[in-house]
Amino acid sequence: MIEWTSVVLGGMTLVGGCGWVVNHHKYKQEVKHLEAENRQMYMDLAKEYVEEFRRNIGEPLQEEVGELRKEVKELKDAVEGINDCPYRAECPVRDRMRKQQECSA
Repeated sequence: MIEWTSVVLGGMTLVGGCGWVVNHHKYKQEVKHLEAENRQMYMDLAKEYVEEFRRNIGEPLQEEVGELRKEVKELKDAVEGINDCPYRAECPVRDRMRKQQECSA
């Protein structure tokens, strides 16, 4: 009787051990799958953040910089045009610019 009990107990232990190995393998695969999902979710959130930043901050800022460049170019052209003006000796704009340069220096 003792021999059959030992065999049955050994068989149950073997089946339980095999079940543990299978469950452990499944658990490892689930963990890997969840890690992959988390990485993908992180990448999606990062992509959304970049798109949101570009739409709300980047594009308006680029437009503003473009407008400022245009205004600076127009101002530069106007200042360079002072030398061609027949009234350059009495030009109030030129006098104001000289005063500003003296104050800032």
